Amino acid sequence: MGTRPTNSAAYWQRWCVPGLALLLLLGGCSGRLDNDSIVYKRSPLKPAELLQSDVDRMATLAMRNNLNSLYRLMNKLYLRNPREWRKSAFPDAAAAARAIQHAIEYNQDWPTLGGRRDVAALDYSLSPAFQGDRVAAFTYAIGSMLVTAHGGRTEFYLTDSFDAQFIHNAARNLEKAAWMLANRRDAAGRPLLLSNEISEQGSNLSYAVEFGKMVARLDLLTHVLEERYRRMGANYAQSLFLLNFLPVQ
Repeated sequence: MGTRPTNSAAYWQRWCVPGLALLLLLGGCSGRLDNDSIVYKRSPLKPAELLQSDVDRMATLAMRNNLNSLYRLMNKLYLRNPREWRKSAFPDAAAAARAIQHAIEYNQDWPTLGGRRDVAALDYSLSPAFQGDRVAAFTYAIGSMLVTAHGGRTEFYLTDSFDAQFIHNAARNLEKAAWMLANRRDAAGRPLLLSNEISEQGSNLSYAVEFGKMVARLDLLTHVLEERYRRMGANYAQSLFLLNFLPVQ
């Protein structure tokens, strides 16, 4: 008995197209934003965004904008403190900035921090004991803290979970970091890093503005997460109170 010839068009539509769609979705769920998506506000719609809830998308955008604010802060610090990038082997501040961004976004250690990350790196970067590029170390410390507080990811999907307390703590750490930047001094009483300035020549509070933006985004995300979990409990209680059956299809 001969075999029935396969309808290639029907076979492709039934099996190959869904399979390719699934691969596209899975391929986009890396958990890491690429640098262009961080630095530039507009990015093309990715198939993986179909696997994001509203809160997931909000968290992803907040992370993108916070890292962008951090990179602007880094560039401002290099402009006022050019001696810092000269402590490293990089030919200019732009090359140093690219290396720092890569280390943050790909979860790599920063060489002069001795394996320190997060809050340990933050304190060390503005301590008298640190002798390297303070701008690089300070920026990396904040970036690694932000990523750690979000579960080690910069992009979020339905399968990811958040701890609102860690994100709240990150916001408070940023406030402390801003204070440290403004107040830490060397033995001669000079600022370890020049940043905000209020003088007869004028005022420059742009550093404080970037910190304020990052803190505000983290606090908003904290409140949204707390409300989401609170509403989940409230909705369940309402279903019990109203004796509503849950849908099965």
